[in-house]
Amino acid sequence: MNPSMSRDTPAIEMRNVSCRFISPDGKATIALRDFSMSVARGEFVAIVGPTGCGKSTTLSMITGLLKPTTGEVRVMGAPVDGIDPRIGFVFQADAVFPWRSVLDNVAAGPLYRGRSKSAAYDEANEWLRRVGLDKFGKHYPHQLSGGMRKRVALAQTFINRPEILLMDEPFSALDMQTRTLMQDELLQLWAGAGSVVFVTHDLEEAIALADRVFVLTARPATLKKVYEIDLPRPRVTSEVRYDPRFIEISRDIWHDLREEVQIG
Repeated sequence: MNPSMSRDTPAIEMRNVSCRFISPDGKATIALRDFSMSVARGEFVAIVGPTGCGKSTTLSMITGLLKPTTGEVRVMGAPVDGIDPRIGFVFQADAVFPWRSVLDNVAAGPLYRGRSKSAAYDEANEWLRRVGLDKFGKHYPHQLSGGMRKRVALAQTFINRPEILLMDEPFSALDMQTRTLMQDELLQLWAGAGSVVFVTHDLEEAIALADRVFVLTARPATLKKVYEIDLPRPRVTSEVRYDPRFIEISRDIWHDLREEVQIG
């Protein structure tokens, strides 16, 4: 960390950001309008909103893959300028090399970042153990279940020790039981070690995981409301859903979100 940077400096800051796309036929589409968000270090934030409102666009701007039309995006106090190696990204689709073994997939990140082969593979074996795949290092992605491939994706990401983790509906393709297990897996691996921005369509998932939930309006999206999730940690997602406070928060957020879904 830059020694001149205060611990109070947000990990992520989006200031009055708007993003406009021009289609091939020349029509302009506004994905985000005057959107602001601040994420503290070690904070877990979830973003929910109607389909197509621009949730994933926020992640693309944080990574530097997309520039805002107006406004400013800052990471660790500095304006975003290109791809930042401190950021990890977990996609909805499995971002694994199908021709490589599980162990080779997980070791790829450290090798790319200059670690020695022995150190990279030692780390990869340790992360496979942490995600419960230590007996599957020689397997290939097509030999794994959906939940196991998602564990590979988490190991691939966490092995690089990201200070910021961006997640775009990473568990949406999983069945409910596996999804719940993966949510708990994520919380155990994260445990406040970095900042997380988690995009999801699942309101219950957002509440179970996050410290705060940002609700977006229908497109062109802007921030409708921010909800503090005052449920104690550590959480077990399969159990926290029955907490009366969880049900109360879910009802309140759904009231706001339903209006936007109907508009959308």
